[in-house]
Amino acid sequence: MKRLVKIAAGACVGLLVSGVASADVTLNSVRVAAADTVALAGFYQSAFVMQEVNRIAVPGGPEIFVNFGATADAAKANKGLPIVIMHRDSDAVKDPIAHVILNVTDMTATVAAIKAAGGSMDGDPRPFGNTGIVIGIAIDPAGNRIELIQRPAR
Repeated sequence: MKRLVKIAAGACVGLLVSGVASADVTLNSVRVAAADTVALAGFYQSAFVMQEVNRIAVPGGPEIFVNFGATADAAKANKGLPIVIMHRDSDAVKDPIAHVILNVTDMTATVAAIKAAGGSMDGDPRPFGNTGIVIGIAIDPAGNRIELIQRPAR
């Protein structure tokens, strides 16, 4: 049974990576957790020029949706996927696997913005083999990991 699950999981990953996933299944958003959702929304707004596009009142603190845009209207019009910040007690937040993945065009400037907004880096960004891609792992103030990918300029 374990072998069958591994084979099925591998096939699903292979389909997703190759871009052949079912048209009925698409990514809706990315969810991160924080004990203080309002403060974490401020971090994403400051570090990545994102704006709040929705807020839902839930026990423990609001669930806040942020998206890229210089203004709230621009962020609401953005067809890209939002980041959803949900409340979770602080001792349950530090999940080393689940994380946001963002494309960046200037790793140095992005790292500076992250640090200025109260985040940190898990080591220095590094080249990914000889692909020209640079990858860094940032950590937001609530302990969520943010993978940063800078592709080579064209």
